[in-house]
Amino acid sequence: MNKGQFLVGPSVRLAMVMTLACTGWMACSNPADNVPAAAVADPVAAPEADAMGESLTYTLAEETTISFTGSKVTGIHEGGFNSFEGTITLVEGDPLRSSLQLTIDTDSMWTDAEKLTGHLKSADFFDVENHPTATFTSTEIVPAAEGYVITGNLDLHGVTRSITFPAAIEVAPGGVKATAEFSLMRFDFGIVYPGKKDDLIRDEVVVKFDLVATPGAEQDA
Repeated sequence: MNKGQFLVGPSVRLAMVMTLACTGWMACSNPADNVPAAAVADPVAAPEADAMGESLTYTLAEETTISFTGSKVTGIHEGGFNSFEGTITLVEGDPLRSSLQLTIDTDSMWTDAEKLTGHLKSADFFDVENHPTATFTSTEIVPAAEGYVITGNLDLHGVTRSITFPAAIEVAPGGVKATAEFSLMRFDFGIVYPGKKDDLIRDEVVVKFDLVATPGAEQDA
């Protein structure tokens, strides 16, 4: 290529357009528009353990990931958590008679920007000093047209709400896998920081988890 000559291919042009779209030239799209929204309600009492049939408890393995995507008018940020523990308990190998329990260390949060990570840990957002853990305990799993629907109590930022979202659950001889992707309204959990007047933070946050649970597995904390 000669000096001063620059050829722009279609893929580069697309990347340039997307960059402009997220730097104030035009508004970024909302990632939550592409995933189902979780239904949120008052917390419900956990059911009694199913004592009928053989019960096996699997522990989350290192392959498990828990992540989120947040956005504002001019940008999208990816993040997640590095430290968590949990179990999936199966009764007679049936997901409908099973349960999920998850505890997340909120201080183990990471994002794609170091400054943002610090801000999200502050009292403006997760307030990890006063709320060092977030927990989820399932209360019901029912079949859906594709996969399952999980309902459970999410305790986040000192607020407990029942959330319902679609999920895929796969039971195999060596363990259980559960995946889901859905959006939550941060205001439902008392996280109300608005952002800058000219760059407001969107209310929705996309939550994604890929749980891998095996007998005797241990997630590094």
